[in-house]
Amino acid sequence: MANIPLDRYQELARFLRIRRERITPEQVGLPDNGRRRTPGLRRSEVAMLADVGLDWYTYLEQGRHINVSDEILGRIAKVLMLDAPERNHMFYLARKRPPIEETKHASQVTPALQGFLDSLGTSPANVMDSRMNIIAWNSAYCAINGDLAALSNQERNFVWMTFTSERFRYIKGDEWEQHARRIAAQFHAGFARHVDDSWWSEQFNALSQISPEFREFWEAHDVLDAIDAPKTLRCPNAGMLNFDHVSFQYLEDPSLTVSIHVPHQDGTVEKMQRLLSDYELKSKERHALST
Repeated sequence: MANIPLDRYQELARFLRIRRERITPEQVGLPDNGRRRTPGLRRSEVAMLADVGLDWYTYLEQGRHINVSDEILGRIAKVLMLDAPERNHMFYLARKRPPIEETKHASQVTPALQGFLDSLGTSPANVMDSRMNIIAWNSAYCAINGDLAALSNQERNFVWMTFTSERFRYIKGDEWEQHARRIAAQFHAGFARHVDDSWWSEQFNALSQISPEFREFWEAHDVLDAIDAPKTLRCPNAGMLNFDHVSFQYLEDPSLTVSIHVPHQDGTVEKMQRLLSDYELKSKERHALST
């Protein structure tokens, strides 16, 4: 039997047909005018409800190689009552990427995700939302970067931290400039994805006023990706610490990025154990004083 290569347009066509056949007219507020030759909605009904041309939608279900916008895909997803995984699947087939989501809602860290961070022991880890706000962390991360719970929301923004925190700059050492250029580029990319969200302009103006380096790196218009690579951090109480850096999107909420620094077996693990022990002891002392 000859191998038949998969075609994403044909896969999209099959996906749309199967999902269309699962929706009854009553579910979308249409009258059921008697027996239908095929189950579910007609193509004409999907086209009408999604406000697209029938010929265009027919081409889509025939697997033709046509371009389709995020807006139209969103309307089709609504008509077909797709859940989040199904919607993402449709976008990957049609656009080769997930839908660009609004960032005005606050992302939530589940207890399971926080438990995962806490289970990492001597590996500093955090979770950032699509605005690069650090919204969750573990004790190992605080052992190096300080108690994040004591910082304001603005100070916990990773871009803000990069360009305004003297402690963070010291920890990064000679790698700070390369890191800062990459973070400015990621912020630039985030703004391009969410130009209608005023938060990005407000953050840009605040950073530009407080950090000439941010403005300089922004004007360079660099396009740099985050990289999973060895990292060296400098700690006043422990010297140089070497890590492998790993980051990934959280499956349950792709707007969240999980970042983990895995300590090398060169003495860094032992240094992290001491730093973590000291941090947890001080945390207990602070808690005792506050109660």
